[in-house]
Amino acid sequence: MLSKLIDFFLRIDENLGLIIANYGFLTYAVLFFIIFIETGLVIFPFLPGDSLLFAAGAFASKEMLNIFFLFFILSMAAILGDSINYSIGNFLGKKAFDSKFVKREYLERTEKFYERHGGKTIILARFIPIIRTFAPFVAGVGKMPYLRFLSYNIIGGILWVFLFLSLGYFFGNIPVVRKNFEIAILAIIIISVIPAIIEFFRNRKSK
Repeated sequence: MLSKLIDFFLRIDENLGLIIANYGFLTYAVLFFIIFIETGLVIFPFLPGDSLLFAAGAFASKEMLNIFFLFFILSMAAILGDSINYSIGNFLGKKAFDSKFVKREYLERTEKFYERHGGKTIILARFIPIIRTFAPFVAGVGKMPYLRFLSYNIIGGILWVFLFLSLGYFFGNIPVVRKNFEIAILAIIIISVIPAIIEFFRNRKSK
């Protein structure tokens, strides 16, 4: 299952092209759903939304998707996803740390991230896989005031979608990138997890 998922995202140029060819306008719903569950369901932290946004931007530059509509619906997916995630964490409270479905290690790591960066964690976490999925959940568990959370959520969601859609739109179809699209996507995935790796080794060193 995981290997198929990795292969799907490494070949996102081919797979997204097939989805557009077969489903047309429904492609927007597919993209909305993937971004929504990555940010909205704490059990899906492994979905690399960064590469999907990049690929969607690249297809938009070829006029196979509308960049403005993409920006709108994917920003909505990211914001709504985080809000649902926050609500689940708020409902469960500290019981979430005893759940069999959520890795305690990820929750504790995100809590430490909060201690260091405060409320702006909601914005910063958008650009860090895994922590991106757990940050709104932990904000809910910690009972952060919702209006304060929502302001960070909206800013972070819009910035994240805008950045990666723009990168794909302006650079995704440069010949060298297009010919090595799998390598470009792999590089995006690696670069996006670097902050999480640095954080891991910092925590290990401090222990």
